[in-house]
Amino acid sequence: MRLPLPQFNTSDRHPNHIAEVIETTSTEFLAQCLEPEDLSFPSMPPFGSWVLAVDEESGNQVFAVVYYATTMPVDSVHRAVALGLSLQELREEQPQIFAMLKTEFRAAIVGFAPPLTITGANQRVYQYLPPRPPQIHQAVYRCEPDLIVKFTEELDFLRTLLAINGAPVEALTAAAIREVYQLRKADREWLIKAGRTLSVLLKDDYDRLRFILSQIHP
Repeated sequence: MRLPLPQFNTSDRHPNHIAEVIETTSTEFLAQCLEPEDLSFPSMPPFGSWVLAVDEESGNQVFAVVYYATTMPVDSVHRAVALGLSLQELREEQPQIFAMLKTEFRAAIVGFAPPLTITGANQRVYQYLPPRPPQIHQAVYRCEPDLIVKFTEELDFLRTLLAINGAPVEALTAAAIREVYQLRKADREWLIKAGRTLSVLLKDDYDRLRFILSQIHP
């Protein structure tokens, strides 16, 4: 028997607040998606999408790219079984199913922005690891497009993506570039710059370079 979870007021939750850190390291964090208010599965962030978490102690905004996501039973002993029902039929006949599943994702940290100290000053971003990652139970947000555009003015983050262990880094790098390219409203000059940066980083591995570029569609 599953005990009822405590109920929290979600009416004042920021619309981009999608998850909460449940495991953290210097280079990445694991987050659990927040349960929606209706009978549906938590929104799983897309592969290669950008998220933002705040280290409340330092005030640093930590940028990360999603490279793995999963939905699984909350109870690790029992596996989900096929029921042969549509989502609507699940809502009508098995509504408890939605409370028995959780969605988690891993995100690789690619940089950070320190808190603003002067009102109206331009916020700087750094494309290297912050002094510390976001801590357990800190909020994770879907990154605003303008923040992604600002962060990706430089391309050092591509080196970080290519060095992630345990991830399909070629597909991840291509997915991150595609999303930024769309957010930049098909800025071809930026895309060419990204391609040139990759060619330098992978100058000794033409096959990997070709594989990444084949997944980027201008």
